[in-house]
Amino acid sequence: MLNPLAQFELLSDAAQLAVTGGLLWLFAGFAAVMERRRAKRRDLDRLEQVGWVPWTGLFMLAAMLGGGCLALSLPVVIGGL
Repeated sequence: MLNPLAQFELLSDAAQLAVTGGLLWLFAGFAAVMERRRAKRRDLDRLEQVGWVPWTGLFMLAAMLGGGCLALSLPVVIGGL
């Protein structure tokens, strides 16, 4: 049985783009949840709990890159070429 990296390498270019785009969208969803958690925190005055990760920027970057990867892979994945 091949390891997941070897299986990924055996996929076509379009399938690799589709998997990468899906993983980027999964990360974008995680970033959106984390930004919502930070925005909905209970004690707004405690600045030390805010965090330093720019979740909104990471969400936007991952969503756009993932959407681009999925858009590029869509014709080949649907058409089966």
